[in-house]
Amino acid sequence: MARAAQGGVSMIELLVGTAIGLIVVAAAASVVAANQVAARRVQNEARLMQDLRGAAELVGRDLRRAGHWAASASGVRLGDAPGAVNPHADIAPVSAGASAVALSFSTDAGGSDAVDESERFGFRLRAGVIEIQLGARNWQALSDPQTLVVTSFSVVPRVDEVELSTFCAVACAAGSVTCPPRQQIRGYAITVAGRSAVDPGVVRSLRGSVRVRNDIVVGSCEA
Repeated sequence: MARAAQGGVSMIELLVGTAIGLIVVAAAASVVAANQVAARRVQNEARLMQDLRGAAELVGRDLRRAGHWAASASGVRLGDAPGAVNPHADIAPVSAGASAVALSFSTDAGGSDAVDESERFGFRLRAGVIEIQLGARNWQALSDPQTLVVTSFSVVPRVDEVELSTFCAVACAAGSVTCPPRQQIRGYAITVAGRSAVDPGVVRSLRGSVRVRNDIVVGSCEA
């Protein structure tokens, strides 16, 4: 009786199969590694945008309430007596963009006719970090240099004026630079740009605008 032929895998077939398997595994590993890199970059982008947005929102928050004066009733004119001047009215920058902001506002219900040391606030860009001023000589880091390197910080003022000539009992003299009084509506464009501290290839910028709630009046009516 003839012996049945025995089937099997030759050495060459085994080597070819092993090589194909290794190629498939290497391709899969490459895809997994690429996905991990992409996931880390997306995470870094999200963290960077969150940090930029947080910094811009804090700057905008303080700019909105800049000029708040708890004793604002003192600025109302009574008869011939002029009203007091709001000590918190000034905000820097005034006319051109800058990488630093200086402002003040009342922090208590009483208020006064002068700016206290604790009522001075501001922001500035220093060595890749946005710093916040909390008091006359107290500067603290607002952004975290371990996650965000700020490359640009700009605050650009925008002022719109509304004439108040209807409030003047006497017509303004021709060529007067102070009459009629004008209400200044102040706003600021805020731009913050930076890169991730852990992935320098992740670069983002954020732009926004804010309106100061406390308007000021410049000029006066004719006596």
